[in-house]
Amino acid sequence: MSLIKEKILAFMREEAYKPMTAEELALIFDIDKKEWQKFYKILDDMEQDGQIIKTRKERYGIPERMNLVVGRLQGHSKGYGFVIPDKEGEPDIFIPAEGINGAMHNDRVIARITRAAIKDKRVEGEIIRILDRANKRIVGRFEKSQNFGFVVPDDKRIYQDIFISKSNMGKAKDGQKVVVEVTKWPEKRRNPEGKIVEVLGSINTPGVDILSVIKKYNLPEEFPQEVEEYANAIPDEIPEAEIKKRRDLRDKRIVTIDGEDAKDLDDAVSIEKLPDGKYKLGVHIADVTYYVKERSPLDKEAFKRGTSVYLVDRVIPMLPKKLSNGLCSLNPKVDRLTLSCEMVIDENGKVVSHEIFESVIKTSERMTYTDVTKILRDKDPELMKRYDYLLEDFKLMEELCLILYKKRMQRGALDFDFEECKIILDEKGKPIEIKPYEREIANRIIEEFMLVCNETIAEHMYWVGVPFVYRIHEDPDEEKLQNFSEFIHNLGYILRVTREVHPKVLQDILEQVKGKDEEVVVSTLLLRSLKQARYSPECTGHFGLAAKYYCHFTSPIRRYPDLIIHRIIKEHLKGKIDQKREQKLKKLVEEASKQSSDMERVAQEAERETDDIKKVEYMMERIGEIYPGIISSVTSFGMFVELENTIEGLIHISNLTDDYYIYDDKHHCLIGERTKKRYRLGDKVVIKVVKADLETRTIDFVIADEYEEE
Repeated sequence: MSLIKEKILAFMREEAYKPMTAEELALIFDIDKKEWQKFYKILDDMEQDGQIIKTRKERYGIPERMNLVVGRLQGHSKGYGFVIPDKEGEPDIFIPAEGINGAMHNDRVIARITRAAIKDKRVEGEIIRILDRANKRIVGRFEKSQNFGFVVPDDKRIYQDIFISKSNMGKAKDGQKVVVEVTKWPEKRRNPEGKIVEVLGSINTPGVDILSVIKKYNLPEEFPQEVEEYANAIPDEIPEAEIKKRRDLRDKRIVTIDGEDAKDLDDAVSIEKLPDGKYKLGVHIADVTYYVKERSPLDKEAFKRGTSVYLVDRVIPMLPKKLSNGLCSLNPKVDRLTLSCEMVIDENGKVVSHEIFESVIKTSERMTYTDVTKILRDKDPELMKRYDYLLEDFKLMEELCLILYKKRMQRGALDFDFEECKIILDEKGKPIEIKPYEREIANRIIEEFMLVCNETIAEHMYWVGVPFVYRIHEDPDEEKLQNFSEFIHNLGYILRVTREVHPKVLQDILEQVKGKDEEVVVSTLLLRSLKQARYSPECTGHFGLAAKYYCHFTSPIRRYPDLIIHRIIKEHLKGKIDQKREQKLKKLVEEASKQSSDMERVAQEAERETDDIKKVEYMMERIGEIYPGIISSVTSFGMFVELENTIEGLIHISNLTDDYYIYDDKHHCLIGERTKKRYRLGDKVVIKVVKADLETRTIDFVIADEYEEE
């Protein structure tokens, strides 16, 4: 099937091709008349997928030859939007409000280009067809009047309210959070219509806020019964016959090092110093594929979810608890099946040899980042006594970690030292503390060990030449880097942007700003200039890590790409990949790369949103309080300020009352017309909290008066 599709596309891309009817194409491809219906179905599928376009005259062609672009619509609260093309590297297309034509945020659409890019203006277009509707159900606040109502969507990128007739209100009350099913899509001057299918509760009821996010992103709250039953039927004991097939590492000192509250422990490490001074590092990863067989209900569900989602108050796991916290989790002092990668690493951090094999382990201890850091940094006597038999291992781990880090930095990997935040909730889900998350030596040990293992596996499998899922990070956009270069030039730093900029050049800039006032702003802007990492069947390298080969191998309990590559590695080790299997794997890794990249974005958005909700809730109790902060973003309507606890709020331009301020986008600053006072990205300011709104999830600040600062 995919072969005939490829042939059709190749034919239509030829210079001499003119749009043809289905019949003409069937004749050209010499399709037997009995097979015409099947052929027409292929054309229909390709049209539905946006690969080809059918004109009004029933003729087929490819979008790029017809001035058309297929992609996803990113809506905006003001009614306009942008089409993000399916084709990597193509520019986004601006769609003015009058060109939206009934499409909604996240719909898959075809846009016609109406104006090419000129000077500072981007490509403009209008939507001519909607291929796939994304918002069949929408979460929002119900506003009721006597004979009808409206649902105001939580997602402001869906800019139209949904009309609800009296008969479709159900039991919803005014002001409640609800789920609405769209029954009629919007048209040019008409709002969408819908019916309320679920009432989530009052906005102020504990738990409704997070539940709204779960519903909004369509995250699964439970596993289907079939999946739970399949998982529960898996025996707890590992058959002796399986252990005999594997390398037995149960008498080896192997530990897990994780956060205190982690329950899905999928990686363990071991270390020893060889007589020649080299290090032998073992990375032992839970062998999830032993339990999750291809095409089983577990596998299909894991593929659908793509990843575990870590919300502020709960985890939505990729696999049922029996596996994620039980059978697959490398819990201490119990037998567990693993896939191991043992690497011999020299004193310069070079992996001189490696071996990948199926194993069985029994971890000695379940260590936490906090305890290992207390042992290595604080020399905590109580912990040192308790784990005396592991002290030498921890010292070796620290030694090797610093060697690997130094090697990575020398080759130009980008090390962004951004503080993540830890949100602590009480038993009712109320935020009681928000603080930066410390990245201590123990975290860095695991980070470096997983990175070197991921690279070793990726390079090994690249040269084996079988289909695989790589983790790639493409080179940054030249235009964005050019803007970054201009901005830092004003701060006295020089970056020469060439067609192929090496990450080492950018890392040098990060080194130069370390510890200076402008460090946060330069790092933030550089990060915004980079593309997002994603999964791909092609190994094109990882720019941010300055790595030629990279994959995700170390978390198969919570990421589908890791799971599928474990399967491929094991099949390769057993010599089971023949030509037929290779063709099948090609299709599987393509689908897994796309699905996992998409689900990763959904998870990130949902995680960010639940964090934002709790940050707003936290600041609602702190109205009127004064905090120091740093300007993290400057826009035409004001500036965002980030506090030390990572909470961000907006100072609207109308609240800068001492002058009339003009936005200078080139220099990322606001300039007072009369006073020439500047508020620049990265400047330190002292703010007062004036508003925190849970409904809009926004926090408002004003510049604190001098007497208040004191």
